[in-house]
Amino acid sequence: MITTATTAITAGMIDLHCHILAGIDDGPAVLSQSIAMARIAAADGISQIAATPHIKNKLHPPAVISKAVARLNTALAERRIPVEIVPGGEAYALLDPLLLKGYTINNSRYILIEFPHTHLPRTAGDLLFKLVSQGFKPIIVHPERNPSIIRRPDLLLKLLNSNILVQITAGSLSGNFGRQEMECACYLLEQGVVSFIGTDAHSAEFRPPILSQGVNIAAGIIGRRKALALVTSNPAAVLGGKT
Repeated sequence: MITTATTAITAGMIDLHCHILAGIDDGPAVLSQSIAMARIAAADGISQIAATPHIKNKLHPPAVISKAVARLNTALAERRIPVEIVPGGEAYALLDPLLLKGYTINNSRYILIEFPHTHLPRTAGDLLFKLVSQGFKPIIVHPERNPSIIRRPDLLLKLLNSNILVQITAGSLSGNFGRQEMECACYLLEQGVVSFIGTDAHSAEFRPPILSQGVNIAAGIIGRRKALALVTSNPAAVLGGKT
């Protein structure tokens, strides 16, 4: 797990998980909707966003993602919206690691990994080992929403080490996905295994890019300094490629 910082906030929050690129996946359809999402993020105190489209059945070429990121950054700069977008991807865990080289966050070693929504595969440990052996540092996203992990959080805990990290969704802490998901997210925080909180935002209306509510709830569980690190210094280390 990335070590949480002890310094005070000096910059805005960072969202490492956001479906903000237009026309790429199940996020916004057009650029104006992406801009609306960025406005919400800026108002919430988010200054950097990793654009992480789904990498699953359709492999969007990294060049397409980079072009969409550049287009959105230009649009935000023209409108003086103080949010920077960096490239990334949310990769399906069952994909061949050799296909994922172009989908790390900001060209670092870190990559968001999504397991099936219905269960945690028995081969999860092997899948993660293959990723690490290929040089990746997997970040398991929204495990608190996985039925297998909700029933048995220990299944997740057994998978984790210094190279395999966890991100929970801000909305889970608010109860947006259900009581069990909220309780599991809180439990993972209590266990000290969460390195990041992300929005997993998909639109300005449905699951908007808001971190602050989740951070405030997390602060009541692990203290404000540690909670803030999950959206500031920890993701900053990822963007900087630090190990």
